[in-house]
Amino acid sequence: PCGTLRVIPIPRCTMVEVTIRVRGLSPSQLVTLRAWLKDEQGECFQSRAFFRADGAGEVDPEVHAALGGSYSGVWPMGLFWFLQPDTLFRRLVKRDVAGSPFRVRLEVFDGLCLGMDPREQPLGSCEAERWYVGPGVQRVPIREGRVRGALFLPPGPGPFPGVIDLFGGAGGLIEFRAGLLASRGFAVLALAFFAYDDLPRVLAQLDLEYFEEAAELLLRHPKVRGPGLGVVGVSKGAEVALAMATFLPQVVATVWINGTSFLYGNPLVYKELRIPSIPYYTERIQFTEVGAIDNSAIFADPRDPAYRASAIPVEKIRGKVLFVVGEADRSFNSKLFAELALARMPPESGRILSYPGAGHLIEPPGSPLCSNSSIRGTPRPVAWGGEPQPHARAQEHSWQEILQFLELHLGSVATMKL
Repeated sequence: PCGTLRVIPIPRCTMVEVTIRVRGLSPSQLVTLRAWLKDEQGECFQSRAFFRADGAGEVDPEVHAALGGSYSGVWPMGLFWFLQPDTLFRRLVKRDVAGSPFRVRLEVFDGLCLGMDPREQPLGSCEAERWYVGPGVQRVPIREGRVRGALFLPPGPGPFPGVIDLFGGAGGLIEFRAGLLASRGFAVLALAFFAYDDLPRVLAQLDLEYFEEAAELLLRHPKVRGPGLGVVGVSKGAEVALAMATFLPQVVATVWINGTSFLYGNPLVYKELRIPSIPYYTERIQFTEVGAIDNSAIFADPRDPAYRASAIPVEKIRGKVLFVVGEADRSFNSKLFAELALARMPPESGRILSYPGAGHLIEPPGSPLCSNSSIRGTPRPVAWGGEPQPHARAQEHSWQEILQFLELHLGSVATMKL
């Protein structure tokens, strides 16, 4: 029997849905479906799942359960969501967001294919392109005043609701989420705040006037609709996002993903104000079974009265905040920080989405779980936590919630047809 593998992607797919069908097999034939790609550094990421063909000699991951492999059960997008690196501690991150897609090779093999024997020839194969921007999305490098980043604009005259997108403690500029949000009708500034271009190499303090300058720059753009804007932040970026929501009236909708609600490691300065930070107790670092750093113990208990002055004064928040929590986060106790913030915020101004089994790096759907990875500034890889299947569900659910939250509080968007 010779299988035919067919992929039916939506044109210029930004991981909305990809349909995979295998036809031409024998009834009950055992096959391996494999997906793999190479990132921009040449690292290979792959997944595989084992299926038995139905009575018509077909395999359809939308309705047929994977018997084993990188996942089990019915996961229509499982081959994409459960990609894992061949080299330990690599994280799949698209760098050239606007210029090229990830090219995902999909193959079907007869029987149980466990290894990478080059002599094993697939019964059929094809390729899907995974783009991080939809057609017509424009990327504009930003180097104005002190602000450094990249602005992603949807096609058309606008004006569009504006969003600032922040990542965490590794610094640099990460753009893939901004590209995906722009493909949903938002004008998004992917904002660097250290270790990029001529910004400071290390983060000594959080200068909120820098983020205020970025907010004003975004709102001045003729294609951005004011008067308010949104902020999305993960990890250290979530800490910054909460501070922006507290002090900057322009910020009316904030998405906080696995962050803190206190200043840790770096004080915050804003005009005459200075909020001291709680020191990291790095001597409490623990090593995991794979040799990664578990940082969860280095954060002192924020409920200790000695640290009251380091709390972000969230009672001043006038906008809305969506807290997204991974309960299996091994970086820190995100749920505790979200609950402490919510308890002090004005009534009805925030809510928590909490996901058992999800780790620290909750990203848009199609981003494989990264439970450990090497990052700039640490001598060993860092443990992020998470279990593959609940983490994938959390990413799928939270992404839709984030899009709805931003649209609700920033105004409707003209969603592009992807």
